[in-house]
Amino acid sequence: MNEKFKNAIQNKLQKTPPIWFMRQAGRYHSHYQGLRKKNSFMDLCKLPDLAAEVAMGPIMDFDFDVAILFSDLLFPLQALGLGLDYTDEGPKLEKHLTPERMGSLTPFQEAWPMLLFQKKALELTRKRLPEDKSLIGFVGGPWTLFVYAVEGSHKGSLTLSKKYLPIYQDFCQQHLLPLLRKNIELQLEGGAEVVMVFDTAAGELDPLTYQKYVAPQLIALSKEFPGKLGYYSKTTMGSYFSKEFFECPWAGLGFDHRWNLPGLIRNLNSSYKNSFFIQGNFDQSLLHQEPEDFSKSMRSYLQSFKEIPETERARWVCGLGHGVLPHTPEKNVHKFIELVRKEFFV
Repeated sequence: MNEKFKNAIQNKLQKTPPIWFMRQAGRYHSHYQGLRKKNSFMDLCKLPDLAAEVAMGPIMDFDFDVAILFSDLLFPLQALGLGLDYTDEGPKLEKHLTPERMGSLTPFQEAWPMLLFQKKALELTRKRLPEDKSLIGFVGGPWTLFVYAVEGSHKGSLTLSKKYLPIYQDFCQQHLLPLLRKNIELQLEGGAEVVMVFDTAAGELDPLTYQKYVAPQLIALSKEFPGKLGYYSKTTMGSYFSKEFFECPWAGLGFDHRWNLPGLIRNLNSSYKNSFFIQGNFDQSLLHQEPEDFSKSMRSYLQSFKEIPETERARWVCGLGHGVLPHTPEKNVHKFIELVRKEFFV
């Protein structure tokens, strides 16, 4: 396990934060592009040897502290029988969830073995990783997966998903949550130290709806896997997250680039004594700047963390506000890691 990542989870004092990016193995990276030319995206995810090779690319080329399972969050929906394909435009479901289709979803005992490939991919990735690197897995958040099941996308106003809120609880309790629990178990068995719950679509809900429908299931999941789950949602509203939410036994929480992360860390330190990392949150779009401009932006961002005591930033995991964007210059990714490690926190 990576010592810096372990320290961040436990909020232990350290000068240099661990670094990992969402989508660090992806379309911006020449290593991934080379593999993608020879293989379909589905094969890169579902063939464990290829998935491990993709996950190792950014570790070998950029020296991130943490490797991430290479996969996609929609595979539980495929396992439930909605059908899934990947095109140049992105993922496409063959069927969408409707109230009428609830009764024809694949039963749990038939569905969960379809996710075993992720466990095998993690096992192979762990074998190839240096001992001083950590490994994490991920699943989609229940609301985000519901949105994809209903709409086929998480973009837009999500009108249909909100219309179907009355069936959300039944879909989760009867079908999705049992499968997600098993998915998390499989990933932990495969060697993941933490499993992130990526809930990108949750930011489209108003706080009251989030608290009524989404938060209770997340709180329950965190308590079923104490110290093993991280959570990320794109939202700028602190009212989404209750005192009970922050007091849950999370391994960590991720925040997007619109948060004042140093301020948030200080507030959390003064309000909550439980240990969990805070991940984020440099604006991923700024990685597209010209090198000199990017370095200035990065130094300004890091300065805001230097202004808080080392004891208070112990829980920080340095990363982006969301995933690495396509066409991000690799030289800026190298520079990002260099600036964090060599210029500010040595």
